[in-house]
Amino acid sequence: MYGHRRQPSIELLEFIGVVKENGNDQTLLPPVHTPLSYDYVLVAKTSENQEREIVKKQNEYIEELKKKNIRVTKIIDDELIFYGIQAPKEIFEKYRYLLKVSDACNWSADQNAVPLKGLRDLMKAKVFEAKFCLHEVKVLNKFNNNCVCVCAHVRNYFGEKVALYYLWLGCYTFLLIPPALVGMILFLYGLAFFNSSPLIKEVCEADTVMCPLCDIKCKVWKLSDTCTYAKVNLLFDNDGTVFFAMFMAVWATLFLEFWKRHRASYVCEWKVSDWCEEEEELILQIVNNTNCEPKKYKHSYLRSTVVLILFFVFSQILVIIGLTHALVVFRVIAAVLLAEGKWEFLSNNNLMGAMMLGAVFHYLIITVMTRVHSSLNVHICVHLETRSFAATEKSFTVKMFTFQFFTYFSSLFYVAFFLGRINGHPGGYVRIAGKWRLEECHPSGCLTDLFIQMAIIMVLKQTINNVFEFTGPWLKRRRTQRLQRKCAHCYLKDDFEVKDGAEMCDNCKLRDWLSNYRLNDVDSFSLFKEFLEMVIQFSFTTIFVAAFPLAPLLALINNVIEIRLDAIKMVTLERRLVPKKTNDIGVWIDVLEAIGVLAVIANGLVIGVSSDFIPRLVYRYHYGPCANGTVTDIDCMAGYINNTLSIARIDDQNLHNEFTANQMKTPGGLNVSYCSYKDYRSNEDYSLTPQFWLILAVRFAFVILFEHVVVVFKFIAAWFVPSAPMHVKNDRLFDKLARLKEELR
Repeated sequence: MYGHRRQPSIELLEFIGVVKENGNDQTLLPPVHTPLSYDYVLVAKTSENQEREIVKKQNEYIEELKKKNIRVTKIIDDELIFYGIQAPKEIFEKYRYLLKVSDACNWSADQNAVPLKGLRDLMKAKVFEAKFCLHEVKVLNKFNNNCVCVCAHVRNYFGEKVALYYLWLGCYTFLLIPPALVGMILFLYGLAFFNSSPLIKEVCEADTVMCPLCDIKCKVWKLSDTCTYAKVNLLFDNDGTVFFAMFMAVWATLFLEFWKRHRASYVCEWKVSDWCEEEEELILQIVNNTNCEPKKYKHSYLRSTVVLILFFVFSQILVIIGLTHALVVFRVIAAVLLAEGKWEFLSNNNLMGAMMLGAVFHYLIITVMTRVHSSLNVHICVHLETRSFAATEKSFTVKMFTFQFFTYFSSLFYVAFFLGRINGHPGGYVRIAGKWRLEECHPSGCLTDLFIQMAIIMVLKQTINNVFEFTGPWLKRRRTQRLQRKCAHCYLKDDFEVKDGAEMCDNCKLRDWLSNYRLNDVDSFSLFKEFLEMVIQFSFTTIFVAAFPLAPLLALINNVIEIRLDAIKMVTLERRLVPKKTNDIGVWIDVLEAIGVLAVIANGLVIGVSSDFIPRLVYRYHYGPCANGTVTDIDCMAGYINNTLSIARIDDQNLHNEFTANQMKTPGGLNVSYCSYKDYRSNEDYSLTPQFWLILAVRFAFVILFEHVVVVFKFIAAWFVPSAPMHVKNDRLFDKLARLKEELR
């Protein structure tokens, strides 16, 4: 066997104190399987608090376990009955032997696979109150005393599924360092030209009078009043934005390729490279019942069509359209209410206030809709009648992520591609219910609106999620009563090596089981929630990143904290997850691939459609002072802001119904005869100018060119980085050769 090579992401996890490897010794430690513990514990209410039928089902299930030579220990505590379940060694030996003769796992076995057929149905029927694996005190003490999780111990204690989650999160966090640095450099680049840009100078020194931004209360205002807003916009909408968008699209591909290499190294070391879910399922069925029949594959086009229509039409499209409309209406009404308020500061910055309130309102809707849709998806997956739990989990993952993605990004799509483009013009404003005007973009561009929306949602999501994820279980644990200490006899047993068959007394067993019972519950979807949170974050760091270059930096800071909090939560605040074998992160890799492709499309559209990159480019080479190539003493972008503005005159009959006389007075009390607004329209009949159509054509041409160039770079990056290191391929080659030679003996 070749020596295992240390991965950079593991070094990062070591640095922040989550993972630790055993120096140069790469030998996997055997799983801790102490006779003082039980494989599984079931909890039910006492017969006085249960119906007779439920008690009957409890007894029938326990008797079935005993018939399979599974040891069951019953302990009653007030209103609860605990059933400690311990499978005989013969079950594990049979399981390991079947894996050995199978090609599924390269002779690797899971010591914690205890078949409990039909238990999920009994849990739904409230026959049992809870089910959980017991935490092993000795292992937890090692984790707590060392303040680290040994890499091999994570796999042996929680199984490959949890271990791969931490490996993926470590790899993702480590590879966030380059985009975080590049994003920071881009931000500093915009900061360096903060005061020297001719665009900023033109806005800050302009005497241009702009049209009112809302009805009745809003008055004409000077463009120079928004000098600060223009400066902020330049921080994120500058010439470096195109480079950063291309960089992030290629980075997303490289991240996935490096993760595949990273994963291949560990699954080869763990001997699960050829693990097969179907074969594992059959082995568990045989262990449970030698006369079992496999569950056949089924597919119904009618059922799939109905679910597809229900999910995408009613659950997705209608909800998303409704949510977007609700957000638009909320922002428009909020802007009017703030403008009519008594506070001058809010009245003068009503659009900014409405935007920020809209982002907070959107986050609250996300929180509520996530809970609603989670329950809906469970029911949909049940009606699909999937063949196995893995298929149910995959179906649930795809549906839940799709909903979460569109719920999070619905407002961002509106701000990026519709805000300020469908609001009309003076004399012809688009209104909701014929009453409220739609919002406009700032003359400097709409990208700042997108940045503020992303920043608020991302920061709220990361901070609030971490606070509730950790403090909720912690407070619950603090409220539980203290349990009595172990008796001296069992305390000594726990501290020294004991022979098989050694038992704790019933009081100490009860103490151990109660302490695990009072921890926060976990289920098969607990790890799904952790993955979902991180994949949504990955979407924020890749999609629309052109508008928010600091997103990778925020994600990096969050993940350094997240890894540590997840480790503490799993070890000390939650019940032990049932260890599960796997060799990849499942359908999440396909989701990440889809996000990478969508990131190319979205960032191309953000630069081409949302930002002012293309209008500035067209002005520089076609309409500006350098268009003819002869002017050398004037900045090529001089006059750009004024070029993007159109004029509305008060003597136009269409404006009499649009603005009141009071609205056309400046704060100084002067009446104005015309005002400006951002658009490429004729000053006579408000028709779109040839410059608008030229810019539109160049926008679409840029989007097509950008996406094709980036896709080519993505394919080159994917081809250039092999999906598995050569030493891993060689390890597997020599391992297969050794197995074949052994079979010949």
